[in-house]
Parts: sequence; structure tokens; C-alpha cells
Amino acid sequence: MTDRISAIDEAPQPAAAPRNSRKVFVKTYGCQMNVYDSERMTDALSKDGYEATTTLEDADLVLLNTCHIREKAAEKVYSELGRLRDMKKARARDGREFVIGVTGCVAQAEGSEILRRAPAVDLVIGPQTYHRLPDALKRAKQGERVVDTDYAIEDKFEHLPAPKKAQTRARGVAAFLTVQEGCDKFCTFCVVPYTRGSEVSRPLSQIVAEAERLVDAGVREITLLGQNVNAWHGQGDGGAPIGLGALLERLSAIEGLARIRYTTSHPRDMDEALINAHRDLPKLMPYLHLPVQSGSDRILKAMNRRHTAADYLALIERIRAVQPDLAISGDFIVGFPGETDEDFEDTMALVHKVGYAQAFSFKYSIRPGTPGAEMDGHVAEGVKSERLERLQALLFQQQTAFAAGCVGKEIDLLLEKTGRMPGQLVGRSPWLHPVNVDANGSEIGDIIRVRITGAGPNSLFAEAIG
Repeated sequence: MTDRISAIDEAPQPAAAPRNSRKVFVKTYGCQMNVYDSERMTDALSKDGYEATTTLEDADLVLLNTCHIREKAAEKVYSELGRLRDMKKARARDGREFVIGVTGCVAQAEGSEILRRAPAVDLVIGPQTYHRLPDALKRAKQGERVVDTDYAIEDKFEHLPAPKKAQTRARGVAAFLTVQEGCDKFCTFCVVPYTRGSEVSRPLSQIVAEAERLVDAGVREITLLGQNVNAWHGQGDGGAPIGLGALLERLSAIEGLARIRYTTSHPRDMDEALINAHRDLPKLMPYLHLPVQSGSDRILKAMNRRHTAADYLALIERIRAVQPDLAISGDFIVGFPGETDEDFEDTMALVHKVGYAQAFSFKYSIRPGTPGAEMDGHVAEGVKSERLERLQALLFQQQTAFAAGCVGKEIDLLLEKTGRMPGQLVGRSPWLHPVNVDANGSEIGDIIRVRITGAGPNSLFAEAIG
């Protein structure tokens, strides 16, 4: 879980003094796309006079933007709603407004069940309909308990207001931009096709316009987002079909945009144009998150990944041939139904061959409604835990080695925020590490030349040069 805003307190707090403006507090769970969605929801509400707050006690409206990927995701939401219910009762005694909404993938999956189990909830909005949030909020304030989880026919991005410059500046010099949503791959362990719908790509003109607005407001780095971001496709200026590689080239031409990243990719959608973009575009950072999930062909087939371990390794080799400096990140699931010791050793062998700079690994957990939930041969929890411990130890060893290999390198560092120590600023390396540097005389948003001097467990340390 990623708490984009502040965590919800355990106990109700005293009512705050009356205010003229209304406040919305958003708690974000899960992926970077949810972070982007949360920001766009606050944009949508701004025209109705709502301002974002990082303090729950100030809020008139609370939105839980949920994720359904991890185990017991729905139960965590219901637990949070229990605490909010107590706050709502306290507000009612004081005659103050307190509206509760659930958005995102748990909202999509659970729908009206949320209203049944959590009577304090006023509205439930799916990830494809949050552009209709202002209308749903009006209906909720009139006493209706609203559920809107239908897949929208209209383009939700066309109906979202552009964020004001002040809102964008407040979010920092690095920003997310969703270019693709949904998934047609139907991996047997995954709920995304059922909660986010089929793959949809935003039009090129719409993406470029949003990117230009972000840069105009001071953003210097943009990360393109999608469930399968490299499945993005559109039409070029002449009407010819283009893919993500061409989109990256078009965005690279925006003056003032210094860096571009993209995530998350599927191995089946890495075409030649995208591979060559890593060779040809200096603004494209040398980092690629390319999940494989398993190193066993038998398990990959059971997962419906539709590629083999050899396919994946050959793809990594092709990308590294054009960009030797590339940092590879991945995702792994251990203990998928039917996974044997031999299958797991195949995964360990693949990890040894790739050498990951970063990776995320999890024990398989059942997602109701997915084919994996109905499969035979579920692996015992103790076995899954032992395999995960071994895999994570190897991945940590590789991550540590990659970070240590950065020491002594000189890089351009985009300064993004203040550090913990006086005079310290923090940016991210081209390979996505947090980098701490004493940068007196520099400001957030500057790009400075630094030399990496040390590597810690979770970040790098550098000194300014030149």
C-alpha cells in the first residue's frame, strides 16, 4: 500500500473551527496509476470549490482510492471505513458535513456490497467513472447512496478539467501521466482486466497537451503510466499508426522536459521502435520495469503469460544491446498453483541470468473470480514463505550490487525535494534510486552534476561537482 496522503488516525479527533472552503482528503492505495487518479479526482472536484488537504480532521469529503491487487485488499478498506464511521458520527453530532467515498479497483470489484457492509459510505466510484465524481457527490448530498461502476462510454480524460498551474506546482517537478489503461492479457492470477477493463489508449494530441501543461507549470520529469503502457497505440500526425516508441519521441521534443520514464511494460509489447527509443532518446531514462513473474515455462503457461523464459531473456539481451547502461526491474510471484521445487529453481536461474537492479516479489494469493483461484495444486503457505525468502535474498544481493556499482559514476541529478539534513536535497538517479546530496546554492527543479560517493540500503549519496 502506498499512502499518497497522510494515514488515517486511529481515533476520532475534535471538530475543527468552521471554514469558508471545503476540503477533500484522499488516501491512495496501490500503484502509481492510483496516485495519478487521485490527483485527477481532486482536479475534478476543484471546480466545485474543494481543495485538497493532507489533514483528515480538516476534511469535509474523504475518498479512499483503493487497489485490489494485494491479498485482503478489500478487508483493509472495510477496516479503514470502520474508523471513518466513528468520525462521521462525531461530525453528525456537531452538525458538520462528512461525506465518505470509495473509489478505485475495490470499488469496481465490490460495488454495492460496500454500501451493504459499510452503511457510512455515501458513494462508490469505479476507476473508469471518476470523472463523474462531482455529479455523484451532488446526488449523495441529496441523500442518495450512489454506486457508479459502469464502464464509461465517453472518454473520461476529455471530461476532466485541466489542473491549475498552482495545483501542478504543488505536486512537484516530477509528475505521472496516464497514457493507457486496462489489460487484454488475462493472466490467470490477475484481477486488472475485471476492474480496469480492456486496453484503451489515450489519443496522442491529448497526451501531448497534458504533458505541455505540466512542463509549463514547472514539471521537468514525466513518467508515462499504463497497466501495459507499452501496448499504447495511436495515430501520428499523418494518420499512420504509431506505438509507444513514437510517442516517446514526440514527447522528447517538448522544450523544458528533461526526463521521461514509463511503467509498467509487458514483454509481449516491447517492439523494435520502443527498444530503439532507449538507444536514440537521451531524455528517456535507462530504467525498464519488465515483469516476468516466473522463470518456469510450465508456470508461465499456467499463468497465461504467452511467452517463455527464453523469450524474456532474449528480449533483455536485445534491449541491453542498444542500452548497456539499462537497469532492469521485475515482478515475481512464488507459489503459483502447481509450482514445484523444480519450477522455483527455474525462477532462481532466470534471476541469476538477468541481474536485477530492483524487483518486487510476492507469494501467490487467491483473487476470487480469476482462473488461478479455481486451479488445483495450491502450494502450502510454509513452502511459499520459504521460497519467497530465498528469492528475496537473491534479489536483494543483486540490488545491492547494482547500487554499489554506481559509486564513482558522475550523473545529472534532478533535485526533487528537501532531504533530512540541513542543506540536503534529494533527487533520483537515472536508474530510479533516491540520491542525497548537499546542494547549497541549488534549488528544487535544478539539474546538477554529481558524483556518487556511497550506496546505502535504499538510496545513494553524492557530492555536487562542476
